[in-house]
Parts: sequence; C-alpha cells; structure tokens
Amino acid sequence: MSAAADGDKPGFVQLCHALSAVAKVIESRGADANVDGMIHPRAIVHPKAKIGAGTVVGPDAIIDEHVEIGANCEVRARAVITGWTTIGDRNQIGYGAIIGAEPQDLTFKNEESYTRIGDDNVIREYVTIHRGAKAGTATVIGNGCYLMANAHLAHNCKLGNQVILVNNVLLGGYVEVRDFAFLGGAAVVHQFARVGEYVMVRGQTRLGLDVPPYCMAVATNSVCGLNRVGLKRRGYDRQRRHKIEQAYETYFWSGKNRVQALAALAVDADDDTRLFTDFIRDTKRGICGAVRAADGGE
Repeated sequence: MSAAADGDKPGFVQLCHALSAVAKVIESRGADANVDGMIHPRAIVHPKAKIGAGTVVGPDAIIDEHVEIGANCEVRARAVITGWTTIGDRNQIGYGAIIGAEPQDLTFKNEESYTRIGDDNVIREYVTIHRGAKAGTATVIGNGCYLMANAHLAHNCKLGNQVILVNNVLLGGYVEVRDFAFLGGAAVVHQFARVGEYVMVRGQTRLGLDVPPYCMAVATNSVCGLNRVGLKRRGYDRQRRHKIEQAYETYFWSGKNRVQALAALAVDADDDTRLFTDFIRDTKRGICGAVRAADGGE
C-alpha cells in the first residue's frame, strides 16, 4: 500500500490533528517553552499560559490563562497564580501561595489589572499577593525579596529590591516598602503608608504613618534611632553612619519644626541626607514620631 493510501486512514488524520494542536500550544508559549523543566501531570496549567525554560511546576498548582513565568522558577504544590500576572526568572513560589487574585476592595469592578514580580524572589508558603484595584494598575515586587509564610500584600503595594517580610506581615493597599527594608513578624502597615530604604520594623509594630529611611520603627507610629546593624551590613562606614545620625537628631530632637529642620539639613547635604529629607518632604500621611529607648522604644 502506498504512503498516500496510509495518509487516508482515519487514525493517521487524527494523529496529525493532535500533533498540530500540540504544536500550536508550544508556539503560544514560545519555542523553548519549559525546556528541561517539568510540569507535574496533576498541575492545571492553561494552554495560553507562558512558562519559561527550566521552570518546575508542582502537583495541584494552578496557573491561569494570562500568567507569564520566566526561566528557572519553581512553583510548588498547590500554589495558585492567576489574573494578569508576570513573574521573572529564578523565583520560588511556595506551597499554597496565591498570587494575582482579586483585590479585597469594595470598589473593584473586575477590570484588567496586574501583578508584576521581578527576579530572584522567594515567596514562601501561603503568602497572598493581590493585583491592582483599578483598571491598568499593578501590585509590584522588585528583585531579590524574601516573603516569609503567611505574609499578605494587598492591592497596589509596591516592594523595592531585597525587601524582607517576616511571617504574618500585613501590608494594606498602596503601601510602599523601599529597597533593603526589613519588616519583623506580624508587623501591620496601614494603606498608603510608606517604609523607607534600610528601615528595620520590629515585630508586631503598627504603622499608619511614613517611616523615613534608615530608621528603626517600633510600637505604634514611632521610630527609635537608626537601623545601625542594617547599615553596617550594607557597607555604610562609621563616617556615613554618623552623618545620618546627625540628620536624624536634627530632624527629630533639635527642637526645630519640620520646615526649620529640613532647611538646616539642606545645608551641605550629602546623598544620604538627601535620601532622608526628600522622603520626608514627599510625605502625604505624615512622619512617625521619635521616642527614646527609655521612653518605651525598647
């Protein structure tokens, strides 16, 4: 029987259709989709989802239609990635984490909004990250962040690079946490509040006001000195730390009002001082007050 005759067999035609469908799925995900990676047979991955080369998807994980995941990531068992979510390279998504779900906002109208996550992040088990509340807006996480178990990022939060959130940290909507900040366990940040660069927030701290860069946040809406250990670890020498401490003392303890203190700090300000003062000038919610350790800062 000739090859042409073989091609007329129904089984052969069905096989060709099946191979064509598989090819279209592969093409929709990119030519190198999941090369050397593994998608567990119990995972539910939408055919239009884009999964990068080398990415591993565990059992019972769910990845929806508009999701894009970069190369060499790990999505662990029962994680859910939904909405219009983009995740970069080399990220670890923990067991049961939920990323890109609808915001908990009564004004939400089920419009297209986004979750954008950079590279090299660790998002541990049962972390929840909600997408933007308004059409076209996004919840954003930078690079190299570590989000420990049960942390929650509400809609439109913005995390910088190398931010650490310890277990059970709760961030309200539109909270901004800048580079190298560290938030201790069960810290709570009110919507629209900001946490500056190199800040250390002690566990169970309650924040509804902005925390300037370099500070140690404690209790309720209070700062108590500088994050000296964090600054040392980031390579700030004694001279730089001393200059930052002078700026802190001038702003909080010189007896000057806000305008006077900022004017004094503008004289011969270096980059570190400007980072501190620019943050304060940009506040909309107000700045945390300062306490001494003897007054309850510890």
